[in-house]
Formats: sequence, structure tokens, C-alpha cells
Amino acid sequence: MGLTATTIIVILCIVLLMVFLYLVPVSLWFQCVLNGVKISLVQLMFMRWRKIPPAIIVNAMINSKKAGLDLNSNALEAHYQAGGHVQRVVNALISADKANISLDFKAATAIDLAGRDVFEAVQMSVNPRVIDTPSVAAVARNGIQLIVKARVTVRANISQLVGGAGEETILARVGEGIVTSIGSAESHAYVLENPDSISKLVLSKGLDTGTAFEILSIDIADIDVGKNIGAELQMDQANADKNIAQAKAEERRSMAIAAEQEMKAKAQEMRAKVIEAEAEIPMAMAEAFRKGNLGIMDYYKMKNIQADTDMRETISKSQN
Repeated sequence: MGLTATTIIVILCIVLLMVFLYLVPVSLWFQCVLNGVKISLVQLMFMRWRKIPPAIIVNAMINSKKAGLDLNSNALEAHYQAGGHVQRVVNALISADKANISLDFKAATAIDLAGRDVFEAVQMSVNPRVIDTPSVAAVARNGIQLIVKARVTVRANISQLVGGAGEETILARVGEGIVTSIGSAESHAYVLENPDSISKLVLSKGLDTGTAFEILSIDIADIDVGKNIGAELQMDQANADKNIAQAKAEERRSMAIAAEQEMKAKAQEMRAKVIEAEAEIPMAMAEAFRKGNLGIMDYYKMKNIQADTDMRETISKSQN
């Protein structure tokens, strides 16, 4: 029974010691003392209670102290609680200080909380980045298409990282500048002979205004000759004109056919009226005989004239 009680006491002591060491990070405080960082043991305990990992704050303070920077632990705690990356901010401040780049703690935390990698931005300020643009197709004034790829060398603009546009805006503006430059050239041959004319015109437009980057150079990596857009447009226009002419000709032919059919209908109508009138002739002649307006001699004379007319028509048809 005594052994059991002793064992329980030992276990409780070990548990209490572990809890104490967790709540009171003596090892971290000892590191602060050795490195000349002014953080008390009570402050480290309060960090635990505020759910702030003391190791992050201590390591950041030690790194900044070794680099000659004077940072405040309360400011680092506030930045961590705001959702920032403490170590990334400290690394950025150290890199900026070594590279003689103007960057203070307030600006660095603002950049970090804005969602940008402040440490990467400082590195890009020291080592510019090369961005390859996608293929940009443009047409010169002579109608020849050129396909251009460019390389844009940029470095981060620290003062514009908060609220400044990103790489997509740079690429869009460079593409627009390439299209404008080629479109203003008299011929594609001039662009092929002077590719630097594109770079000069694009750089003169101040494309990095309002962005988080500063454009250092724009180099034309490749130029390919594409289609003869002007000739294709002329062919398309010619085909369109031909289709319009054919449509108008078909319209005129349809109107002519309609007019011909209308004339045939009118002729058939007139012929029907003539036949109807001819059918009334015998009745009219009989009436004239009864009334004495037509004699026998007149009738035979009319028949002779009709016979002569039929004979002439028969002779004319045989000759044709």
C-alpha cells in the first residue's frame, strides 16, 4: 500500500512539473537571458495564457537582437494576434536593413497583413525577378501579324506593396503596349529590324504606375511572323461583296420571272376575252342578218378576207 501511494505521489509530482514547465517556459527565459533579450518570465507565462507561442516571439526577438534591430515584444505579440507572420516580418526587416532598404516595422506588418509576402518582396528588391509574358499577337499597318514574347524585369516597390496591383496588371499593360507599338509601325519589316522600338515605346508609357513593382527593362525574347491579316480581310470582303452581288442578281432574276409570269397571265386573260368575244360573233352576225344590217355579199366578202388571212399565216409559218 505504501509503494502505491509513493508511486502516485511521484506521478503527481511529474505531472505538476510538466505543467509548471509548460506554463513557465524556463528554458526560453534562459535563452533570453543569454542573448540579452529583455523578456521576463512573467511575460512568457502571460503569452501562454494569451495563446501566443512564446518560442515564436523569443526566436524573433533573438534574431532581431543579433541583427542589431530593436523590436518590442508587445508589438510582435500584437502582430501575431492580428494573424500576421512574425518570423517572416522579422526576416524581412533584417534583410532590408542589410540591403540598406528603407523599411520600418509598421510598414512591414502592414504589408504582411495585406496578404503579401514581405520577406519575398524585400528579396525581390535586392534580386529583381524576370517575368515571361505570354505570346502577344499584333498587326502592323501593312496587315502582317507578328507574334511577340517579352521578358519583363521587375523589382518590388516597397512603398506600393499595400494597395498596388500585381503581376497580372504588369503583364496586361505590357501586352497592351506591345500591341500599340506594332500597330503604329508602317510595316512588320521595320519591327523585325528594330525590336528595341517596342521596348522603348512600352517603357515610355509608365506601365508600373500604381503597381507593386518597378519595371527595370522590357526585352523582346522572340518575334514570329504570323498570318497576312490584311489579305485575309480583303478576301473576306471580296467574298462578302460576291455574295451580295449574287443575292441581288437572284433578286432581279426572281423579279423578272415574276414579271414574265404576270405578263403570261395577262396574255392568257386577254386571249380568254378574245375567245369569248369570238364566240359572240356568230350570234352578232345572226342578229345582224335578222335586222337587215348585214347582207349576203358582205358575209362572203368577210369570209374571203378571213381565208386570205389564214392563207398568209400558213405561208409565213411554212417559210419560217
